[in-house]
Amino acid sequence: MPTDIRTTAATMVRSGAGILAADESIATCSQRLTALGIEATEESRRRWREVLLGTPGLEEHVSGVILFDETFRQADGDGTPFPQLLATRGILPGIKVDTGAKPLAGAEDETITEGLDGLRDRIGAYVDLGARFAKWRAVFRIGSGLPSGNAVHANAHSLARYAALCQEGGLVPIVEPEVLMAGDHVMQRCAEVTSGVLAAVFEELFRASVDLRGIVLKPSMVLPGSGAAPVSPQTVASRTVECLRDTVPASVAGIAFLSGGQGAALATTHLGLMNADGPHPWPLTFSYGRAIQDDVLKTWLGSDDNVDRARSILLDRVRDNGQATLGRVPDAA
Repeated sequence: MPTDIRTTAATMVRSGAGILAADESIATCSQRLTALGIEATEESRRRWREVLLGTPGLEEHVSGVILFDETFRQADGDGTPFPQLLATRGILPGIKVDTGAKPLAGAEDETITEGLDGLRDRIGAYVDLGARFAKWRAVFRIGSGLPSGNAVHANAHSLARYAALCQEGGLVPIVEPEVLMAGDHVMQRCAEVTSGVLAAVFEELFRASVDLRGIVLKPSMVLPGSGAAPVSPQTVASRTVECLRDTVPASVAGIAFLSGGQGAALATTHLGLMNADGPHPWPLTFSYGRAIQDDVLKTWLGSDDNVDRARSILLDRVRDNGQATLGRVPDAA
C-alpha cells in the first residue's frame, strides 16, 4: 500500500532537521574520491557512504537522505541494506530518479533533465526496496537571453510529470528547480529568473493535479552570480523569502534549500537568517550535499582510522543546520 505522502512530506521537513543529499552519481562521487587520492571503486564508494549513513546520532538533525541507485542497493559492513539502516533509525530513505541533464534540442547552452521513460516501473521497484521519497533536478542557467522560455517550460513540464508519477506510486517528490550561480549576473536578475521558473513549475504542477501538500520544493536561494559583487547574508535571506512568498503556494509541505555552491558556513547562515525572520507559510529547511560533506570527506580520506573524526564533523554540520531551521544563526551565537 502506498504510504501517506502528506505525512511523509511533513516528516521530511520536521522542525530542527533537514535532508542530507548523498546522491552524487558514480562519476561525480568517483571524481571527488580521486581528487583526494582515494582509489575510486564500488567498494570505496560504499565505504564512504557508510561513513555518512552509519553515523550514530545522525537522526537527530537528519530527517531523510537522498541516495543514488548504486548506494540504494548497497549495505553496510554488517550486511544491512542502507535503506533499512536508515529506516530503523527513523531516517527516511530517498532516491534520485532523474538520469541527468542533457542538451536541449534547438537550444544552445541549455539542458533538459531526462528520466521519464520507464519511471512508473522504477518507482514501484524503489518503493519495494524501501524508498519513501524521490528527487528530480532541473537546471537553469542565467546568461544573455537565458533561460529561454522553451527551456523553462520543458523542464517545468518534466518536473510536474515526475511529481505526478511519484505521488501515484506512493513517493513524496522533491521538486528541484536549480537556478545556477555561474555567471556575473546581479541579484535582481537571479530574483527575476527564479520567480519566472517557480511560477512555471507551479503552473505545471497544478495542471498535473499534483498534491502540493505532498511535495517538498528544493530551490536555490536568490544570490548574485559567482562572478558578481557579493551582497550581505541578510540581503540574500530577505530577497529569497520575498521571492518565495510571491511564487510558492502556502499549501506546499515545505521548502528544503540546496546549497548550490555556497560555502558551508554561508549556506547555514542564510538559512538561519531566513528562519529568524519567520514565521513563514512553510517550513524552511536544508537539503545540502557538499556544504555538509566536503570537510567530512577531506577528514576521512579513505582511512578507517579517521572515521570517528569524520563523523564528528558531520554531526557538527547537521547540528548547525538543524539549529538554523529554528532561526539560530551560528555566527551570531
